[in-house]
Amino acid sequence: MHEYYARMDSHEQEIAILDSISEILGSSLELEDLFGQVMKLLERRLGIRRAALVIQDETIDRLRIAAAIGLNEKEMQLGQYRIGEGITGKVVETGEGRTVADLAAEPEFLDRTNVIGLIPPNEKWSFICVPIKIADKPIGAITITKPYSDGPTLEDNARLLRIISGNIAQALHINQIVKLEKDQWLEQMQRMRENLRSKFRFENIIGTSQAMMDVLATAGQVAASRATVLILGETGTGKELIAKAIHYNSPRRDKPFIRVNCGALTDTLLESELFGHVEGAFTGAVRDKIGRFEAADGGTIFLDEIGTMDAQLQVKLLRVLQEREFERVGDARTVKCDVRVIAATNLDLTEEVRQGNFREDLYYRLNVVTVYLPSLRNRRADIPLLVDHFLDKYNAENNRNVRKVSRELMNTLMRYPWPGNVRELENAIERAVVLGHTDEFTEDLLPMNIRMFVQQGRDKLQAETIESLARKLSEQAIEEYGMREGEVWDLVVGEIEKQLISKALERNGGVKTRSADFLGINRNTLNKKVKDYNIDASD
Repeated sequence: MHEYYARMDSHEQEIAILDSISEILGSSLELEDLFGQVMKLLERRLGIRRAALVIQDETIDRLRIAAAIGLNEKEMQLGQYRIGEGITGKVVETGEGRTVADLAAEPEFLDRTNVIGLIPPNEKWSFICVPIKIADKPIGAITITKPYSDGPTLEDNARLLRIISGNIAQALHINQIVKLEKDQWLEQMQRMRENLRSKFRFENIIGTSQAMMDVLATAGQVAASRATVLILGETGTGKELIAKAIHYNSPRRDKPFIRVNCGALTDTLLESELFGHVEGAFTGAVRDKIGRFEAADGGTIFLDEIGTMDAQLQVKLLRVLQEREFERVGDARTVKCDVRVIAATNLDLTEEVRQGNFREDLYYRLNVVTVYLPSLRNRRADIPLLVDHFLDKYNAENNRNVRKVSRELMNTLMRYPWPGNVRELENAIERAVVLGHTDEFTEDLLPMNIRMFVQQGRDKLQAETIESLARKLSEQAIEEYGMREGEVWDLVVGEIEKQLISKALERNGGVKTRSADFLGINRNTLNKKVKDYNIDASD
């Protein structure tokens, strides 16, 4: 290398050095590595003994050595300066470089890194310090120490170092941008994790019915373990929501949560999706691909609609659960994985096992802890809470204010059987918010199938005349009280009288005089009946 440079004149040597430095600076984003390579090049070319990259550290309000050659870790830690302190501090303060021919004779040189003691007797070492500027603002400096040769050579070295400083400044600026973007990305990821943890806290899941309390109690207990969980429930009951709550409340919360819908893919595609494949494993496999189990390593994989899985895949899944290992499609190498499995289905797996559609050993391996999600019609007490929650959610998303829900409409929502469960209710509320023009949630905003259910109920009620109702009541009374001969009349008529008087009093504000006139009976008779049936009245 020395012979290569010796054949060049000074100008050619500088161009060759700068060309090599450009290649170095374009090879990496690691600042310490880049600086070390550049200075090693200068060490060979210029014979430098020490070099340091000094940058401003706002956390300690000092200049510190970020990278160096010829200095050990302790010496680097000693090399700290305030802005304006010593030669290095003044160079950063003024933005003007400084060249010192004889380092030992310079009173402003602070020698924080103990370099003067290294100078051999009868030898003179020089010191060059040039600023690093970004947008004309000094943010650090480059310093080199080398044996003195002559004045012109020293000036040539200083000029070359100023050019190198500009290149280092660009690399440093790019490094700062990348670091800032990385820090912002990490901060954003942390916020997303915190949001997910907050969103999927068990106490944030809507439901106060006993059925949901049982679900949340079981899920809360199993979250801290690594046990496999099987979630059973009808379509739309919120199986994925519970799976996410288990994951984000577990020790694996910072690792991936990967969802796979086993019923949405063919058997071949599902195998590749779960376990990955190697190039050429099948038609269309143009490159290696990792599977969802590898992607979820350290975290949780949620296998939805597990009951639809092919028998051959069931065998492979059983092996993953038992041995924590698998092979990619078309590969003989074994891949180890640490993944928690949460499976879900709306099928009756015990019946599927009985019919031979699902492996019994896999069923028992999945069924370590089972969570049964109730249908919405079995937790109707939660419907008002869910309605309020979805109204808040979709009003915010659509900048609407649909808030007023009449008692009659809420009764309708409570009576409807909700075959699609919570998902169907959510879709109905979203539709109402999107189509609503006022703050009132009216019946016409409901989907057609719910409105038809309401209308059928009304038609049925309208078709029931007093005569038909009386006939049904008589038939039911005879059927129910037929064994109590001599009591049927009093039991049935007495109940009718009690209900008629109660409704009349309710209609007339509890006033017995008006209620007696309304019913067309004597007031004394009404008083006697009120007393006999223990009915509340105001007078």
